[in-house]
Amino acid sequence: YAMLLSLIFLIVLVAAIVGFVFRHEIKTSFESNLELALKDYNVTADRHSQAVDTIQRTLHCCGVQNYSDWERTEYFSQRGIPRSCCKNQNDCSEEDLKDPNKAKLKVFVDGCFFLVTSTMESKMSVVAGISFGIACFQLIGIILSCCLSRYITNNQYEMV
Repeated sequence: YAMLLSLIFLIVLVAAIVGFVFRHEIKTSFESNLELALKDYNVTADRHSQAVDTIQRTLHCCGVQNYSDWERTEYFSQRGIPRSCCKNQNDCSEEDLKDPNKAKLKVFVDGCFFLVTSTMESKMSVVAGISFGIACFQLIGIILSCCLSRYITNNQYEMV
């Protein structure tokens, strides 16, 4: 049991170290994937488009760096900026969303990349605290299982 707990502890420790070391690569990868999702965005209900819409609605943001990122997409030439960027869904018309100057007043102007990464970084202290607490319980479990094993082994020899 102690060996199993030690193995799990080491796997979690390695995963945490790798996540910390490669956090910049994770950010870069997220940014490029978000840009790709904007480029391939369409109104049909595919997973990437739904994810972009959810991020934009939840975090009150639009585009990767700002709302003007949509101007470089095929979707913009057809329909303008997506409705998920609108501050007020009732006050966003398709004509407004096709004109970047009018859209600036009706959509969120901040980009999603900065908001997503700052939200993740602000939650990292909570994740780190919970992980540290779980690691402490695992170490206590390893120590107690070793003590129990030694106690059982000592009692076996006393009975004979």
